[in-house]
Amino acid sequence: MGSTTSPKFYDVIVVGAGFTGMWHLHHLKKAGFSVLLLEKGSDYGGTWYWNCYPGARVDTEIPVYQFTDEETMADWNWTQRYPGRDEIFQYFKHVSRVWNLDPDVTFNSRVKSMVWDTSDKLWLVEVENGAEVLRAQHVVMGTGFAAKPHVPDYKNLASFRGITTHSASWPMDDGIDLSGKRVAVVGTGASGVQLVQAISKSASNLTVFQRTPNLALPMGQGDINEADNERLKKNFADTKQKIDSTFAGFMYDFTPLMGKDASEQERNELWEQLFHRGGLHFWLGNYLDLLEDRDVNTAAYRFWREKTLARITNTEAAEILAPEVPPHPFGAKRVSLEQGYFECFNRDNVTLVNAARAANPISEFTPEGIRTRDNTEHKFDVVIFATGFDAITGSMTNIDIRGEETSIREKWAGGVYTHLGMTTNGFPNFFFVYGPHAPTAFATGPACTETQGTWIVKCLEFLRSRHLRSIEPTPEAESEWRRLANDVTGKHLLIECDSWYFGGNIPGKPKEALNYTAGLPEYRRRIWSCADSGYSGFTLQ
Repeated sequence: MGSTTSPKFYDVIVVGAGFTGMWHLHHLKKAGFSVLLLEKGSDYGGTWYWNCYPGARVDTEIPVYQFTDEETMADWNWTQRYPGRDEIFQYFKHVSRVWNLDPDVTFNSRVKSMVWDTSDKLWLVEVENGAEVLRAQHVVMGTGFAAKPHVPDYKNLASFRGITTHSASWPMDDGIDLSGKRVAVVGTGASGVQLVQAISKSASNLTVFQRTPNLALPMGQGDINEADNERLKKNFADTKQKIDSTFAGFMYDFTPLMGKDASEQERNELWEQLFHRGGLHFWLGNYLDLLEDRDVNTAAYRFWREKTLARITNTEAAEILAPEVPPHPFGAKRVSLEQGYFECFNRDNVTLVNAARAANPISEFTPEGIRTRDNTEHKFDVVIFATGFDAITGSMTNIDIRGEETSIREKWAGGVYTHLGMTTNGFPNFFFVYGPHAPTAFATGPACTETQGTWIVKCLEFLRSRHLRSIEPTPEAESEWRRLANDVTGKHLLIECDSWYFGGNIPGKPKEALNYTAGLPEYRRRIWSCADSGYSGFTLQ
């Protein structure tokens, strides 16, 4: 654990020790700012610290899922194209040593509250069980988009006598022994897919409650040997160029063609190639109009369905996993990557329940398990919720953050307002990364962190050079950015899906565009145009 004896006042306090927090701590220190990083966990990693459930794995491939600073690569070698949780966790430890971060980090320090002191123009930061209130001129929130786990308010949940846990709250020390147990997994998003793949091999009986089919794609996993690592390092300048120029910060981009102009044969030839490559190529390497043209999208779904059905021998499960009618436009929900997921339902010890609202949803919990709408009681020893997060905004609204007149929770209760996806009116000197109205869910974590982080560091240097004490966006600027985020997203089929992209998974949360979906290059153009104009849309004092 880092030192806790540093001065009480800091130029910047950074919250969260994942990609964002570590990058900002290092680069702000390099720029000459005094910085303290606060992390509620006991080590680095952010989401990869907390998500240690069986099968947890990165679904963005190497070499783009890492920092681009060369010194972090020199003595590090990857072992897999898609690293498992333990490998990525060790990568964070490696980076912390290379950048010597420990002296400026305090772990086991959950931020309880932040209050803007208008008279002194600084933030008062209170840490749970902390001895004193910390003071900082600026705050950078690196709490990510998936830090507040969500469990639906199921009837009588507390009556269940077995073990319950959320995928993001998996016990770190001893885990949960699932061998020979009757296990339920509720939810089939990315975590649910990975859990099913791992648990189906050990549990005596596994029951999966699917609320929405996961249109998952084959991961295409592979090992990375020493020669591969040397080649990745040698070619990293080219990799960096692609990260900086592609929509999501990948090594590939959308095919520069329109599916509506292609023949059925041409489409199928391209789709065979994309499927063979594995990963997210079939989603974010597809036709430019995949998420805009309904006919192209439906054809892509039919192609996916044919490929998937060929792997499922359980006919009843097949129709639930890959229904004839698309559950939503393909790619409108976050596409997961799988390794034998669909084959799990061919196993005798795996049962699939169609728990969609219109089918047979969970009606209540009982002392021994779960009762579904058809009055069937399913008995379990362990229930695992893979039910997602209060995504994008929840990691910040979960903290008592009070600006000039109100809390951020109250301000965003009726809808999110930001300028550039990094600031919000009424909260001076307050920056957030990988959050609302940014490319967040449509970009890699490292690319989004470095894009927004570079802008934030330059902004703070600008303020320092001109002896300015505060920066705050105007109401007009954030209203315009909100309009832009919603207008861009409204052109896509994405809007038709009730997903966490729009807050649709949280009861009472406004349905709105929570991401900027025009891609990283266009996002960079807009934020740097603002900086080059002397930070138009901001009040500087």
